[in-house]
Amino acid sequence: MAAAGAVVMLSGLLLPFLLAVASGEPPISRRSFPEGFIFGTASSSYQYEGGAAEGGRGPSIWDTFTHQHPDKIADRSNGDVAADSYHLYKEDVRIMKDMGMDAYRFSISWTRILPNGSLSGGINKEGITYYNNLINELLLKGVQPFVTLFHWDSPQALEDKYNGFLSPNIINDYRDYAEVCFKVFGDRVKHWITFNEPLSYCVVGYASGTFAPGRCSPWEQGNCSVGDSGREPYTACHHQLLAHAEAVRLYKEKYQVLQKGKIGITLVSNWFIPLSRSKSSIDAAKRALDFMLGWFMDPLIRGEYPLSMRELVGSRLPQFTREQSGLIKGAFDFIGLNYYTSNYAGSLPPSNGLNNSYNTDARANLTAVRNGVPIGPQAASPWLFIYPQGFRELVLYVKEKYGNPTIYITENGVDEFNNKTLPLQEALKDDTRIEYYHKHLLSLLSAIRDGANVKGYFAWSLLDNFEWSNGYTVRFGINYVDYNDGEKRYPKKSAHWFKEFLQK
Repeated sequence: MAAAGAVVMLSGLLLPFLLAVASGEPPISRRSFPEGFIFGTASSSYQYEGGAAEGGRGPSIWDTFTHQHPDKIADRSNGDVAADSYHLYKEDVRIMKDMGMDAYRFSISWTRILPNGSLSGGINKEGITYYNNLINELLLKGVQPFVTLFHWDSPQALEDKYNGFLSPNIINDYRDYAEVCFKVFGDRVKHWITFNEPLSYCVVGYASGTFAPGRCSPWEQGNCSVGDSGREPYTACHHQLLAHAEAVRLYKEKYQVLQKGKIGITLVSNWFIPLSRSKSSIDAAKRALDFMLGWFMDPLIRGEYPLSMRELVGSRLPQFTREQSGLIKGAFDFIGLNYYTSNYAGSLPPSNGLNNSYNTDARANLTAVRNGVPIGPQAASPWLFIYPQGFRELVLYVKEKYGNPTIYITENGVDEFNNKTLPLQEALKDDTRIEYYHKHLLSLLSAIRDGANVKGYFAWSLLDNFEWSNGYTVRFGINYVDYNDGEKRYPKKSAHWFKEFLQK
């Protein structure tokens, strides 16, 4: 860690030191981390790209969902324009370069490459050109591209054709899409991520029904017209795991030796703390981890789902064949890990087979409050409570339970309320976000010093940390997509903090 005195002596770098002292935390900077550690920012195509009806792009399930069900979006907005990175990507890259970023994690819109989701509909040359331009601009500015192939925006055409990820047919269509990307971008892209947070896609899209494609059982939160919360989440994620394994096999057999890249998958997990010291609470916390992280890590490491899932879900949980198990086991070069928050976990009684749902299968009562006290300060999202210690615990859990794989922290961040009535100078103050970054980076550094094999950290998204002159802001979270019709971005206080963190 950089010495405090060294920070004070560097011109213009007093602010972070004062912030550190004020918060009672030690100062931290890029130099605190191992040599070669990568810092970057992260985004996703539907949330940031815009240009939804431009350049030959076909519709995704999120286009359909936001237009047909605007009531299910917090501000009734959609991703038609979003942050308009489709037109403003050079400005985005300029900001990254100016801040001192090493890398940019972005996702490719499947339907911008294959408008109807499959090769039969043809490859969209305009889409290829857009991503070539973005990748080349990043490399020109010395920023490494980390490319996510799928970030929840599956093709509407495949949803209409065979119900998307509920059908094994999507495995081949996804593999074909991935191969197009490997062929045309792989000479410059050295880090591929097959899927972003399959858990979120499957649970919120197929169990709760509040995300696209909006399927769930009738009693669930999404008030869906079709779906089965007790089966479909497991089916959709089973096919994502198999599609991931096929894409990894293809890349390793056909492209990796020549292109010299790495391939992995991004998972998300909260950290879970037993609600009490009782055995039932301790067991509930373990089950919660199995159902959120183990659901994917166990197949990737051991070739099968966690025992707790197999016992509790039973025949509703698909099984891997022997060949599939061998294919998925070890199918990664690195694991992307997203962390935002933690929960307490207490025991929940069984549902007696009535109203089966992923949301209750783990028999864990998850809460952010114990004895009337929140686990940490609440952010804008109702589920996000700030608990930096959980970051360290989660990373070390992966180290201990899963053999210390190479990890990139592919998302970490906090959202804020979008108060459009604030004067610009007030809107630029986001001290909570600064404290979030500071404490979480300290927690991550502690895990690294305890042996966790973490190679990089991507904030989600540092482009959020800029306010548009007309008061609109690009906000974290796909259910908080906001229009961008401003003309100029102003850096928030946290953007200055992160720039100094990277450059001092």
